[in-house]
Amino acid sequence: MLPFRAVKETTARAARPGGVRPIPLLLASLLALPVVAACDQAPSADSLPEWKPSDHHSLDDNGGAPASGQQAPAGKNAAAATDTAQLVEITWRQQCSQCHGAMGRGDGPNGPMLHTRDLADPEWQAKTSDADIAATIRAGKDKMPKFDLPDPVMQGLVARIRQLKGS
Repeated sequence: MLPFRAVKETTARAARPGGVRPIPLLLASLLALPVVAACDQAPSADSLPEWKPSDHHSLDDNGGAPASGQQAPAGKNAAAATDTAQLVEITWRQQCSQCHGAMGRGDGPNGPMLHTRDLADPEWQAKTSDADIAATIRAGKDKMPKFDLPDPVMQGLVARIRQLKGS
């Protein structure tokens, strides 16, 4: 136990108006000011580069190689076709496979809960047209949301779904 005098001095120091040292507090405030001021401004739209498919650095994009089952196109439109093929695969993996699964069987992580259609079912494939598949992707159906995709990507998804038949 502290003697009475030690308790009294400790209490007196804490109650003293100068008990808090102003120099470290002032330095911390001055150092934090530029950080707070910089976070208050959004970047200029002019300083942001336009996104291109080749900028995508996901592990999903097969390192820039064509998707499995596809050949690299030849000719002057080869880069555009490769970009479209990559966008189709990325769209499938990020948007479709969550419900339909990697092979389109409706066994994705959310598939059983949503009773997702088996896109590889030969019977369904036989009675459904390409236009019906594209319309369902564009407009959505039941719990499936709509997707507003460019025509080349839409055509690529329809072709990818057709490749699933019987797999």
